[in-house]
Amino acid sequence: MNAQQLKNSILQEAIEGRLVPQDPNDEPASVLLERIREEKRRLVKEGKLKKKDLEENPISEDEIPFDIPESWEWVRFGTITINRDSERIPLSVDERSKLTKTFDYYGASGVIDKVDRYLFDKPLLLIGEDGANLINRSTPIAFIAKGKYWVNNHAHVLDYNNEDLMQYVCWYINAISLVDYITGTAQPKMNQEKMNSIMVALPPLAEQKRIVAKIEELLPKVEEYGKAQDALDKLNAELPERLKKSILQEAISGRLVPQDPNDEPASILLDKIRAEKAKLVKEGKLKKKDLEETPISEDERPFNIPDSWEWCKLGWIGDWGAGATPAKGNPEFYDNGTIPWLRTGELNNGYLYDSEIKVTPKALEKCSLRMCEIGDVLIAMYGATIGKTAIAGIKLTTNQACCACTPYCLYNKYLMYFLMASKKTFTEMGEGGAQPNISREKIIAFPFPLPPLAEQKRIVAKIEQLLGEIEKLK
Repeated sequence: MNAQQLKNSILQEAIEGRLVPQDPNDEPASVLLERIREEKRRLVKEGKLKKKDLEENPISEDEIPFDIPESWEWVRFGTITINRDSERIPLSVDERSKLTKTFDYYGASGVIDKVDRYLFDKPLLLIGEDGANLINRSTPIAFIAKGKYWVNNHAHVLDYNNEDLMQYVCWYINAISLVDYITGTAQPKMNQEKMNSIMVALPPLAEQKRIVAKIEELLPKVEEYGKAQDALDKLNAELPERLKKSILQEAISGRLVPQDPNDEPASILLDKIRAEKAKLVKEGKLKKKDLEETPISEDERPFNIPDSWEWCKLGWIGDWGAGATPAKGNPEFYDNGTIPWLRTGELNNGYLYDSEIKVTPKALEKCSLRMCEIGDVLIAMYGATIGKTAIAGIKLTTNQACCACTPYCLYNKYLMYFLMASKKTFTEMGEGGAQPNISREKIIAFPFPLPPLAEQKRIVAKIEQLLGEIEKLK
């Protein structure tokens, strides 16, 4: 049960006579009702009310929505209310703009402005007369205005011979559904006649006081409960992503799976990577400068890693290259294209098997586009997508907002999960204002904790097992 449901339940208990115990010593509601009638007859004699205000529509058994205690009475709203709607005066926005902001100006849902004069100078019950709030109940329908204030023609103005009664009626109206008393859907309205026909379960006055006191005691606790529930809901919503980030951080720090002393250490893997790069230089597929390795200082190492691991840089372990965008207006680059051309919005932290847009081989040739092979690891470099990753499941090319890596002697999934774990850091490294970006140069200079190849595979298996469990939490 959420806070609103709990509040509704408390109010329902209150108006049905179950929130506080009845006291046999209380003066029954019938006596209170007769005093209200006497007060209204007096006001008719004084010319402050009209004779029609004394009229009462009887309540049939079929209309009664629930049982009430014996000391209570069912009564129409108009019977216990003194209506002061005739004293309302609306003021236009233009009129109000010229007035000093001193006294509250009420509309259908509460204070909407201030003015330099007032119509009323006593506590009165206001009930919204029109507007969508009558249906959706996003704010209270009934509220008590105090002090000196003005009311426009969008709120009913109601007086009572007793302020305790007014407090109870206020809670009562906010507790019940008003759908049966509303006309219109596009422009909902509850006119005076409909409002006066509302059935009210009227307790003895002393019990009304106890009911209001109990409501006002409980609702702050309900509000506290609501805040706690909201915080818990927020935590539950964030938990899967927090767990995911924690798992990835544990993984790239060497704490997710145990090390195996029988694994070939990362230093040997690094030598194999260097040998592979040297071979590619001889074949003319890489340049000699690609063999250069800038040492990693202690300050560049963000955390400690196991002894069997090695710190290196992303540029050491793969061939990184950004894409490009063929000229949009050139049909020979796009018409009947067959090569998937990837945009960073299509990166999905998993395998990519297609792309919405295709380009032609001529675009690939003339625009120096990089052809990514199956298994290449991709990372976004621009805007809101910075740090998003994927693995190419097909041969494709990319736009300039994406950088692709063909890894050497490395498990590509481990590299992808490392990039995912580092997304926040990549985002913080972005430059360029409205469309921040990270360059290829920043990516290849980024520190990379290299585990033994066998451990990379164990890490990936454990990550995917745990992420599968986290998915069940959603």
